[in-house]
Amino acid sequence: MTVAGIVVIGLGLHDMFHTLLHPTGQGRLSRMVLAGMWRVSKATGHRLGSTVGPLAMVVVILVWVLLQLLGWALIYLPHVPEGFMYSSGVDPSDYPDVVEALYLSAVTLSTLGYGDMVATDLWIRTASPLQALAGFALLTAALTWFTQIYPPLSRRRALALELKGLADSDWADSADDADPAVLTRVVDTLAAEVIKARIDFAQHTEGFYFQERDPDLALVRQLPYALCLRDAALASSEAVVRRSGRQLALAIDQLTSELDDNFLHTGGDAQEVLVAYAADHHHEPRF
Repeated sequence: MTVAGIVVIGLGLHDMFHTLLHPTGQGRLSRMVLAGMWRVSKATGHRLGSTVGPLAMVVVILVWVLLQLLGWALIYLPHVPEGFMYSSGVDPSDYPDVVEALYLSAVTLSTLGYGDMVATDLWIRTASPLQALAGFALLTAALTWFTQIYPPLSRRRALALELKGLADSDWADSADDADPAVLTRVVDTLAAEVIKARIDFAQHTEGFYFQERDPDLALVRQLPYALCLRDAALASSEAVVRRSGRQLALAIDQLTSELDDNFLHTGGDAQEVLVAYAADHHHEPRF
């Protein structure tokens, strides 16, 4: 039981590390939970709307808590009740050993420390403070996870609004009449923002599962217009504009590859990936 408990604890900590601290941000267990809830939401027409992302993150945190709770309970179970001293009024024979182990694990993990069960076994006295530290770290990690997801979402919404403004101004159709210096600056800025979006999707994979209700803020709807700007820049008679167009094309290819490899799995080109991305979020792509 002790070995099984250590394995369960290690599984939870490993997933937390890869989700919150690893540069790829891809804990396997958390990804399964996030993707599973997304599939359920998509099957119901995304009735949960913008709440599906935060709700899925809460479920992931609950899974981490459950793994720590069960893992430490398995460690405590072989020592209940002989390895503990109970306060007056508490008769351990009144409760099943499994319930006692789960109760002790929950109290220690939450750092409540009621004092009605005190470990006398040296191994438990040594190990139980580690669970309290794990519980504190889990709480801190959960709060940090929620705070660190909103800056990438803000950058994504800002990029969506920028693309919407360019589309409303018909930049792609009027590229031939625009000042090459101005057009180059616009395309270069857009390429830099697309690269940032690609990094955000790589490091904060949970951001993919956040759906936007407002189409103006939905990058999934506005991003396809970047293809129009790319094509307009590549077709320009000015060499400097074509060079910026190639940079934008490379940034779009990197972003769509990130989306396709980790989430969509279409195997298509940039346009096909963006169409699939929009369909996955129940939005109509804007070209």
